Amino acid sequence: MTEVYDVAVLGAGPGGYVAALRAAQLGLRVALVEQARIGGTCLNVGCIPTKALVTATDLLVRARRAAEYGVHIPEAAPDLERMMAYQRAAVERLVGGVEQLLKERKVTVIRGRGRLVRPDALAVADGAEQTTEVTARHIILAPGSVTARPPIPGLDLPGVVTSTEALDVSTVPAHLIVIGGGVIGLEFACIYEALGSRITVLEMMPNLLPGAADEAISKRLAALLRRRGMDIRTGATVQAVEEAGAGQALTLRVRFATAKGEEAVEGDRVLLATGRWPNTADLGLEEVGVQMNRRAIAVDEYLQTNIPNVWAIGDAVGGMMLAHKAMVDGRVAVENIAGQKRAVDYRSVPSAIFTSPEVAGVGLTEEQARQQGADVRVLQFPFSANPRAQILGETEGLVRIVCEAGSGRVLGVHMMGPHVTELIAEGALAVQTGATADDLAWTTHAHPTLTEAVLEAALGFRGAMIHYHHRKA
Repeated sequence: MTEVYDVAVLGAGPGGYVAALRAAQLGLRVALVEQARIGGTCLNVGCIPTKALVTATDLLVRARRAAEYGVHIPEAAPDLERMMAYQRAAVERLVGGVEQLLKERKVTVIRGRGRLVRPDALAVADGAEQTTEVTARHIILAPGSVTARPPIPGLDLPGVVTSTEALDVSTVPAHLIVIGGGVIGLEFACIYEALGSRITVLEMMPNLLPGAADEAISKRLAALLRRRGMDIRTGATVQAVEEAGAGQALTLRVRFATAKGEEAVEGDRVLLATGRWPNTADLGLEEVGVQMNRRAIAVDEYLQTNIPNVWAIGDAVGGMMLAHKAMVDGRVAVENIAGQKRAVDYRSVPSAIFTSPEVAGVGLTEEQARQQGADVRVLQFPFSANPRAQILGETEGLVRIVCEAGSGRVLGVHMMGPHVTELIAEGALAVQTGATADDLAWTTHAHPTLTEAVLEAALGFRGAMIHYHHRKA
């Protein structure tokens, strides 16, 4: 007799494995279907290995500055073989940890490519061309996303890589051309810059980090990266990638259009970083009748599709393609399956961008708040006036708090500077709970810490900044 699970999850990325673990916690019988490795893109070829490289290259940059701190390091240079071993070890530890959790909670892991064949069944094909049918009362679709490949001629040329191939730093290109100035493109730009590459970034939109960062902060980041020597081209629409030289020294030429006309830049490696698309092709969705929103799976506020017992989460539903958002989606879907009534709430989903310096944000930007008709005040405090940032020697950047002009309710918090990917949690809590600038200002922050930059910005609502005099324009 075929076993009928309570929940079958298609995809073991952050959304999928969290959904499986939460369902098992609630006493449900769970099957988790995955064709590759547990952890999906994030753990294996995304968030985790990228941040391992960020950690290694950040240490390299700081070691090169050791003399500023009174420390003598004769020579700081990358050891690429050991760096790759460190990266792989970080991935293996985390993947192994998730696998152990699934085992302990008795989640049945089924290996193979899954397709929806009925509203209550997945067909799972393994590498031996054997197909198993997995039946469940509820199915959660968590197939994740894939690298977006726009119709640019030449993307299949040798030397053109995606973020997955860029993780293998066996050689460092002399000149890396990055197509796309979003999160992925800029994180890799900073990694390879630290390793010694000359960097050119081509971004189609007017500003870097489009849709991912406050405009004022993205402009400051662009100015800082240019001062460091990066060639940042915004408003640049890539037209083609071509071979410009052959033999041992392969050169690639990228042609792009700007308001000034057509231009070109040559380098020895090109990184395609134009975002990601929902991974929904060939999953049987249309055949079963799952309603789509272009490439994304259409869901309601409870993450339910138009088929009552089929749910979808994470990157597959579009919107913010972030691992932590997918994790929350997984919990929401499972709790609704278990009989609760919980709607998704994306107001406090933070962005954490591991550039150098880091960028983070949560809630509404100033532009978004004004577009919604809000009467806002923007409070700012620079890290150059923060004692801890001065001690660290990392004073570039600032904290921006977007709040209602009357009540002071925090609508958004946006930052650039040291460790802001950690500091943004305070902003997320403020947005989620409806806290005001006064609430932040009367919360005692430890001294000397970077979090005092948030405190000082909040004090600005009453004109009470202690350590900075903000001159009015």
